Amino acid sequence: MGRNTRKRRSPLAVRAVAASAALAVAGGGLVWANFYASAGESSDQNNIKAAGAQVATISCPDVGQQLTDVPDGARQGVDQELAKLDQQVTEAYKRLADTRQAQAGDAGYVNNAILSPLKSKRVATIDRIGINIKRAGGKPPQGADQFAECKGVEVDQPAAGEGQNQGGGQNQGGQDQGQNQGGQDQGQNQGDGQNQGGQDQGQGQDQGQGQGGNGPTADDFQDITQVQPNGGPQGVNGNGLAANGDGGSTGTFTTSCGTNANDNHNSDNVIVAPGVSNGAQHQHDYVGNQSNDAFASDQDLAAAETTCQNQGDKSSYFWPVLRVQNGQDDFDANAAGGGQDGNVGQILEPSAAELKFVGNKTSDVVAMPTALRIITGDAKAFVNGLGNANTNWSCTGFEDRQLTDKYPICPDGSSVVRTSNFQSCWDGQNIDSANHRTHVAFVQQDGSCGNGFQAIPQLQVRLVYDVQAPQIQNGQIQNAFAVDSFPDQLHKAITDHNDFINFFDENTMNQVVDCINSGQDCQ
Repeated sequence: MGRNTRKRRSPLAVRAVAASAALAVAGGGLVWANFYASAGESSDQNNIKAAGAQVATISCPDVGQQLTDVPDGARQGVDQELAKLDQQVTEAYKRLADTRQAQAGDAGYVNNAILSPLKSKRVATIDRIGINIKRAGGKPPQGADQFAECKGVEVDQPAAGEGQNQGGGQNQGGQDQGQNQGGQDQGQNQGDGQNQGGQDQGQGQDQGQGQGGNGPTADDFQDITQVQPNGGPQGVNGNGLAANGDGGSTGTFTTSCGTNANDNHNSDNVIVAPGVSNGAQHQHDYVGNQSNDAFASDQDLAAAETTCQNQGDKSSYFWPVLRVQNGQDDFDANAAGGGQDGNVGQILEPSAAELKFVGNKTSDVVAMPTALRIITGDAKAFVNGLGNANTNWSCTGFEDRQLTDKYPICPDGSSVVRTSNFQSCWDGQNIDSANHRTHVAFVQQDGSCGNGFQAIPQLQVRLVYDVQAPQIQNGQIQNAFAVDSFPDQLHKAITDHNDFINFFDENTMNQVVDCINSGQDCQ
């Protein structure tokens, strides 16, 4: 099944003006509320500054994350419209990247020629989302005009101390908590410092913006030996804490499904964009289930072949590929999801892909329902903020030191490690939700599940890559590596994410639960 699909990009690094939106339920209907901030600046001040500054990327409210009340009958249609919103941002971003000369000569160009037309398209698409919801018996959202507005994110010289969370990404757990209220300070972790390698891009100079022109930059990397130990993988703001401990259910179940040696790739995402080719706009590695693409039904997935040694596990495990930008092309160099979307370089196969299910610190776990879908992390975290971010980057031999918004530079003999601890609390009813988030949750700080949720086995994915350390000289980077991303996300480390669809058969899932609850280590 190796397929791909879609578009192209290229620009700079940033200080993120994060845009975020909240959806409230009022008077029985959905009411859209929109909040913009940029490190204490008003949106008007932002627009004034943008007139004289180089706009690096586009920040739009993530409509999909705010939809929490969509009737089942409307979900596929709504998901397809949400994919159109992503495509519209991609097209606007491409135009942004391709019109630098025009922007330099016209302070109003970005707003008039790019952002205003984009808003018009988004208004129409959000209106169609409302129509889908109404036809299925739901209440359509109000205030689409506000929710449709996007902002330009400008290149800005970082102030002293900004972008300095290189203590290991530790800021994600504390000092920038306000970011998941709207992402307004996201740029201080992800963008500030990174733009140093690219602020002259508008003058036509190649300042290390990556092989595809849209990242990563030298400031997206951190020497792991300079990071202080910070306790191992914990995710961002508590997203991704390990659920297991010395009490409760202490067993494990490990499933071996390979490293995608058969090059099973596509740029779809059947969870968030069913029926849409190139819905992810970046390539995924797939292990386990071999029939996962945008058009796969649950019946297709249940009947699929699996790469898992335990044939009772037909679950789908998939994540964005990691590429090394060494000047070489891969199979998708001219394809959507690959070069057309700014994802370039050679795809790296993991040297190890460890898939382990663990228990809960405070209780037994219950069986996952068939076809349960879980997304951990946020592919749009660079502009969305940290509310759903869940990233852990490290090196073998240094896994007590984790980065969240930087890629690690590992010493000789050490390999790059990506770790994802999934949500492990389930609402007990739904295999998915309108925003693909609210039917599952992370454990609370004490390890328990809140809001009446039930503990389920926690999937922990550890990916290891043997990749030569990038070389940085005079602010320039060579042989960088980066995860595939939406073009406007600039290949930032914070956008890493991971996906899972449960297709263990009933007997095997019961074995998983029994092993974990009885304290055994099984495979």
